Amino acid sequence: MVNKENYKSELRSAILHLNERGLYSASKWAAEQLMGIVMDGEKNIPVRYKYLKVNSSTRRRSRTDESPSTLGAGSNISTPVRDEYNDGMDNDYYLLAKSYFDCREYRRAAHVLRDQTGKRAIFLRCYSLYLAGEKRKEEENIELEGPLGKSDALNQELVLLESELSVLQKNGTIDSFGLYLYGLVLKEKGSANLARIVLVDSVNSYPWNWNACAYHELRLHNESLAKYEHLEGTFGYSNYIQAEIAKVRYSLREFDQVEDIFEELLSNDPYRVEDMDVYSNVLYARECFSALSYLAHKVFMTDKYRPESCCIIGNYYSLKGQHEKSVMYFRRALKLNNKYLSAWTLMGHEYVEMKNTAAAVDAYRRAVDISPCDYRAWYGLGQAYEMMGMPLYALHYFKKSVFLQPNDSRLWIAMAQCYESDQLHMIEEAIKCYRRATNCNDSEAMALHHLAKLHAELGRSEEAAYYNKKYLEMMEDEEREGPDMVKALMFLAQHCKEQKRLEEAAVYCTRLLDYTGPEREQAKNLLRGIRLEQSSSPAMDIDQFPLE
Repeated sequence: MVNKENYKSELRSAILHLNERGLYSASKWAAEQLMGIVMDGEKNIPVRYKYLKVNSSTRRRSRTDESPSTLGAGSNISTPVRDEYNDGMDNDYYLLAKSYFDCREYRRAAHVLRDQTGKRAIFLRCYSLYLAGEKRKEEENIELEGPLGKSDALNQELVLLESELSVLQKNGTIDSFGLYLYGLVLKEKGSANLARIVLVDSVNSYPWNWNACAYHELRLHNESLAKYEHLEGTFGYSNYIQAEIAKVRYSLREFDQVEDIFEELLSNDPYRVEDMDVYSNVLYARECFSALSYLAHKVFMTDKYRPESCCIIGNYYSLKGQHEKSVMYFRRALKLNNKYLSAWTLMGHEYVEMKNTAAAVDAYRRAVDISPCDYRAWYGLGQAYEMMGMPLYALHYFKKSVFLQPNDSRLWIAMAQCYESDQLHMIEEAIKCYRRATNCNDSEAMALHHLAKLHAELGRSEEAAYYNKKYLEMMEDEEREGPDMVKALMFLAQHCKEQKRLEEAAVYCTRLLDYTGPEREQAKNLLRGIRLEQSSSPAMDIDQFPLE
């Protein structure tokens, strides 16, 4: 049985502990989870949360009515943070240092705590040095190359911090916050595997530090979705969990559900900017111009100097076809945070639209430098090299993207088109990729059409007929039309006639009579031939059929 009162008590303490250590994002997260807990038998629901109790894609069923969450009675993991408020000078030093820290005078804060030995003081001193190094690194980036250029500037404090924190870890005198900082330092130095181990230790010893969790990212979408939906049983009002579910569903390309979730989030928290750039990507992909225009105006009025806001406005101008203005806003986002992954990737897309492949490649490379797990950047690199007529290079990057996102049909189709190119002409490999695409929700039916075309070129008429039929079925189910439908009908009409399946061939020919163009005349001629074969009587005049 979940002891939700224990959770609330721990979260209240966590807010204080995180705040006093300058971990403000984590403190905000803890406060949101505190407000997100659904108490058993709760009746007086705040008005702002009432919408969460009904329907919608985010509430497929009431999870509080299901089997209880197995998070444990309270927390299964203790949160051993001992208060270190000592009387006298020690605490006075800490208060002075924290005042300097809050004023972003990081070196002054570290200097004040140079002789303090409490765990809380050691953390704030080391964290102040880390942030001082980051601040200097950003200044060097601007001085040397500008905020969008490449620079070899490094955080000069990392070596000393790693040395000190590793000794504290070996001696067992480091707390969960120190472990978080140690993991952060290791990650910055490129020791990703060791950083992951240290961050997991930090989370295990103090689970309410969201910052440590945020650095531990795996691309296990379905598993993540199951866990987040399970947590809804306890944190039913948590905007954070709803936003995370939306982001996972975005990765799974479930755009209808994503749009519903974000609409509800905005209804509940109308001044929210965090994660809204993901919502703008969905609106962009669905070409929802009015909704994207409204969102761009809303975030502009709320906080226009946030990287998320700049990306949303950039998406708005991109959808309008104003690519230069779109690039300007993505650059602005990068001035605010030059490690903002979305901005680099989206700016690369804009440069592709502008046919500036060199700039696109540079933007995408910056994105994969920040996150080698960003399949969109690898896919963008593939597109750029494909535009430059270099399919072998493009194929290399498409393979990287499909490894990270194997259930995206677009990536398999992109690989197939590289294999299909004149330079490579590896048709069998292209067919394998198109087949994989058909199993990955190819909503445009592009893979089916290409499979039919390639099998026809190879003289495999039965296989070509099979894929043309599948293509027609999919287009009819979705009530769509297109020039490729005419090609499919013509192929099937000719194929069935050759196979002496004359009635079936006549059906396809009759359907072609509804189209204009040369295919209509070809269908008439085929029907004449079919009627001649069906009967020894004189040929029927096809012009007697009502064709209009």
